[in-house]
Amino acid sequence: MAKINNTEQLEALCVKHFGATPTHIEKLPLSGSSREYFKIEVAGKIVIGTHGYEVRENKAFISFANSLNEAQLPVPKVLAVSDDSKWYLQTFIEGDTLFDILEKHRINDGSPDNFTIELYKKVIAQLPKFQVIGAKYIDFSKCYPRERFDRQSIMWDLNYFKYYFLKTTHTVFDEQLLENDFVTLCDYLCEAPSDFFMYRDFQSRNIIITPDNEPYFVDFQGGRYGALQYDIASLLYDGKAAIPPELRIELLDCYIVELKKYLDFDEQKFREMFAAFAYVRIMQACGSYGYRGFLENKPHFLGSIPPAMRNLGYLLDNHPFPIKVPYLESYLRGLSQNEELLNYSAAKNALTVTVMSFSYRKGIPYDPTGNGGGFVFDCRAIHNPGRYAKYANVNGKDAEVIDFFAKEPEMAEFVQLTQRIVEISVKKYLKRGFKNLTVLFGCTGGQHRSVFCAERMAEFLRENYPQVIVNLSHREQDR
Repeated sequence: MAKINNTEQLEALCVKHFGATPTHIEKLPLSGSSREYFKIEVAGKIVIGTHGYEVRENKAFISFANSLNEAQLPVPKVLAVSDDSKWYLQTFIEGDTLFDILEKHRINDGSPDNFTIELYKKVIAQLPKFQVIGAKYIDFSKCYPRERFDRQSIMWDLNYFKYYFLKTTHTVFDEQLLENDFVTLCDYLCEAPSDFFMYRDFQSRNIIITPDNEPYFVDFQGGRYGALQYDIASLLYDGKAAIPPELRIELLDCYIVELKKYLDFDEQKFREMFAAFAYVRIMQACGSYGYRGFLENKPHFLGSIPPAMRNLGYLLDNHPFPIKVPYLESYLRGLSQNEELLNYSAAKNALTVTVMSFSYRKGIPYDPTGNGGGFVFDCRAIHNPGRYAKYANVNGKDAEVIDFFAKEPEMAEFVQLTQRIVEISVKKYLKRGFKNLTVLFGCTGGQHRSVFCAERMAEFLRENYPQVIVNLSHREQDR
């Protein structure tokens, strides 16, 4: 087994739970949080290993997973936990995220197709069960960082928006007038009944659709007591999901029908407060885009800014604030019409890595970025399939060549070493905000070895650094 650093705890948990050591551990690409996830093969099964530095957050997830399983809700099961609670194993849920399915099944105008709409309705049918039934099982003393989405929590979200979005995008505002309206809005939101389980991050990337088209739910460690409207607003105003307004109305109606199976409530008041919670959720999300995008150098989060601005514009036009917050309303209107924000491109702040294969016979490629640096790796020491007639008409992307190199240990070592070397620069470039890095692989003809290595490098970067834009090309083969 090829060892990955610092997985001894996962191996020990596998031995403890399964009585066997893992046959394979694969680190999964990082997401928005600092948690690390690993796909593990052990005892003929696949499980997910998780490493989190924040112990209280880990304990919240573990406790909630146990409680929601007891309530017979579709969430992963926690299988084993390390003594320090920083590592744990959970069941692997096979399938695609709801967001991935949405992206694959959009029709010509970008709207979800009927299949995806039915999946959304299945998801929405489950939400009241989490909020009402799940709340009866949850131990809310385990919540992190707070037990309730109360006044302090709401103000945290609003200030998150102020400091990590408004200030990082250098938009000018009157802080006192904004704060006054924040307090008014907070007073209003605190009137909503809140003795329910608020999932907190109920959005399409945290919902897995299994092969039999059933939803499973993950990443609920931020849950706490809260109002019902917040979660459904999170799902329907999920920025990049870009759910059309008429479909939002239909899905909100579906949710209300489902919720009435569990509660009696004032529907008119519920709908009125829903809009207010939608504003708060969008502002909180914008704070996250600023924090993750600008401060943590994960530019793909910045691509969510334009759809968030369009969502704000729609709300302001169709569902104005139900209370008087004149400065906030006017200010959000200005943001929603800001051309720079509406056309914001994550690419302009991203690190772009250009990966290319080439033939030394035709010279080392010119670097058009002007960076003047990067790497040129010489693959000519590797056993060359080009010496054999049967590989004359295939290249490093073809199965025959991939199988050839699978039997060459020196190629596996070469690929791993080049990935480790390039990774050092990628990490440093992300921290320092550099925009371009070039990685070139050369061989005699630019057909087999260099193409294979360039493909593996691009694959490695895309899997481990999703915030990086990878431009892959093969100079000789593309001709």
